[in-house]
Amino acid sequence: MTDAPRPMGAGSAPRPMGAGSAPRPMGAGSAPRPMGAGSAPWWTSAVAYQVYPRSFQDSDGDGIGDLGGILQRLDHLSDLGVDVLWLSPVYPSPQADNGYDISDYQGIDPLFGTLEQLDELIEALHARGMKLLMDLVVNHTSDEHPWFVESRSSPTSAKRDWYWWRPPRAGFAGGDPGAEPTNWQSFFSGPTWTYDEAGGEYYLHLFDRKQPDLNWENPEVRQAVHAMMRWWLDRGVDGFRMDVINMISKDVADDGHLHDGPPIAGTPLGDGSASYLGGPRIHEFLQEMHREVFAGRDGPFLTVGEMPGVTVEEARLFTDPARAEVDMVFQFEHVGLDHEGSKWRPVPLRLRDLKASFGRWQAGLADVGWNSLYWDNHDQPRAVSRFGDDSPEYRRDSATCLATLLHLHRGTPYVYQGQELGMANFPFASVDDFRDVESVNHFGTAMVAGEDPAAVLDALRRMSRDNARTPVQWDASPHAGFTTGTPWLPVNPDHTEWNAEAQRQDPSSVLAHYRRLIALRHENPVVALGDFAMLLPDHDDVYAFTRTLDGEVLLVVCNVSRTPHPLLELLPEAADGRLLLGNLADEDPDLLRAWEARVLGLGLGLGLGLGA
Repeated sequence: MTDAPRPMGAGSAPRPMGAGSAPRPMGAGSAPRPMGAGSAPWWTSAVAYQVYPRSFQDSDGDGIGDLGGILQRLDHLSDLGVDVLWLSPVYPSPQADNGYDISDYQGIDPLFGTLEQLDELIEALHARGMKLLMDLVVNHTSDEHPWFVESRSSPTSAKRDWYWWRPPRAGFAGGDPGAEPTNWQSFFSGPTWTYDEAGGEYYLHLFDRKQPDLNWENPEVRQAVHAMMRWWLDRGVDGFRMDVINMISKDVADDGHLHDGPPIAGTPLGDGSASYLGGPRIHEFLQEMHREVFAGRDGPFLTVGEMPGVTVEEARLFTDPARAEVDMVFQFEHVGLDHEGSKWRPVPLRLRDLKASFGRWQAGLADVGWNSLYWDNHDQPRAVSRFGDDSPEYRRDSATCLATLLHLHRGTPYVYQGQELGMANFPFASVDDFRDVESVNHFGTAMVAGEDPAAVLDALRRMSRDNARTPVQWDASPHAGFTTGTPWLPVNPDHTEWNAEAQRQDPSSVLAHYRRLIALRHENPVVALGDFAMLLPDHDDVYAFTRTLDGEVLLVVCNVSRTPHPLLELLPEAADGRLLLGNLADEDPDLLRAWEARVLGLGLGLGLGLGA
């Protein structure tokens, strides 16, 4: 949902989970899964591809991508070799947060098509050997969802307790500054509470005011969510990516009171994350979900929990197969390394910090649980602009270098649409070019606070979620082949050079390199299941590690800079390696060139012959 781990004050941190209090999991599927080749879960060797529907492909000329457009482009995904399509929300929605504000969990918004087209998509994916992962957004609904409409209708409504309603703070009148039940700051700026004059109470929304939080303490809410999930599985959906799922349990006092958070400097608001990140019943809720939705049902399924603020230790609990909660989590540690406190205060990434973070997650989930691997998604700016080098000279090389670095880790890689083409950030000219509610709200708040407009705009250009949401660049035509109409968000002007059509037959393209990376994972168990060992942890430019399984050894070396480095001086063992995959042609055995990546086989039985 959001790439900020939480509304942060200095030194804020999530509250410990309390593993010992979690109930024992029950039902089928709770036995540990061995990770040996041939017996490991299917998703260990899989690669997922995220589609953000409104920006993927428009089939009807209204400028907004849709299910018909996705159906038109399935051969692109099949040729790429991906195993899973993760579909961002296509449910009916007022679109206050581009579909993450859902008004009907069991329908398709006419903006995107019909339920029959969704059924057609499931069938077409399965025919190609791919699975469909739907977005599950159940921390909150839209304020236009019938559940909330009924909840809001009266303080005595039967669904009043399906959401978080609270009276004004003692001594305050409703609607007055400071009358909110807690001081929490929302992820989209401002308080997390909105006053409803008709009922005389506030409702909680950790995100936009049009996204009221569901009250998971109420068993009727949980039962309704479980029934909805089973309905989608019955239609053929293969699993769920669960939006901010570690926020569904709130820390509630015995009297129903929610707690204030520590003050955030520069605002009258506080950081409430200790009360809603990994709350006291989160493990109970997820185990109940598994038991009520997945246990005893023929799969195989995939469950991925998006969990801002989650730690390695907590992730071990969430993804331990013996606990039957989720298969893997999306964590945010590595995408928090290039800013200070807030995403709107970006700083240069230090490679040694990235190594420390990735290395900690690789080690922490080596024997229990599983990693998800990503650079880009709908909430992140483009990795080639953020972590790579999108200059004309190095864009292709840095895009393929970053891809190699990520995909050779132990975990399931996620490719975000356009990432396989090297798509870059958009050259936003002014604040009027932005559409994302988070970006627009931040600019308004910053102006009220008296911040420098030029500095705020520069941060928006670098970090806005709109960077990820420009239309996919299919060809060099005026709207990049995305639409015959006017696109809802302008296409990047660089699409005339950077597009799928130009790359499809080019063996040195970013697209071709992604194909080879995915094939390498599919065909070599060591890529999916091998042990991980970090090398050169303190080197400022070179990221190197080994993967080892049953005597097979891969040496992965990536130069994440413009500066050449002496390969054999740094890693003498590379002299004995056989190139399995490289991103630059005509390699020099002793020199690691700018943004060069190599995968070298040091063991027997390896080899795809996939040089660049």
